[in-house]
Amino acid sequence: MNSNHDSGHKTIALNKRARFEYFIEERIEAGLALQGWEVKALRDGRVQFADSYILLKDQEAFLFGCLINPLPTVSTHITPDPTRTRKLLLNRRELDQLFYAIERKGYTVVPTALYWLRGKVKVEIGLAKGKKQHDKRQVSKERDWGREKSRILKKG
Repeated sequence: MNSNHDSGHKTIALNKRARFEYFIEERIEAGLALQGWEVKALRDGRVQFADSYILLKDQEAFLFGCLINPLPTVSTHITPDPTRTRKLLLNRRELDQLFYAIERKGYTVVPTALYWLRGKVKVEIGLAKGKKQHDKRQVSKERDWGREKSRILKKG
């Protein structure tokens, strides 16, 4: 787990695949409707976030595919569902902005990070355009060249 003390939030999980597959142009912070056992499991770091995606339906946003494994000490009177659909908490203006971007501009909405902010779980979602294969190769070349350049400059 990474920790960012200066900005006041602590990262639970990152979706590195999203940065590889998409050009993320805008980021929005959303709350996440969770049950009590899910919060306890997130505190313990029992989450798989890489294969999750966001679906916009009926003027609401939902997080699919996020696996939160329950703790072994979860209560006996509830039956935890690790892959349950979780509602994203956004205001109307943000939802309208997402729907407009998807319908008119051809964007995709992807979850990029899951983190704590003042005791609440937040999801960072990104408005993204898909990368083509040649874009991925170009990004990889630029990253490799940046590493090589820093090595050359270090040696002097």
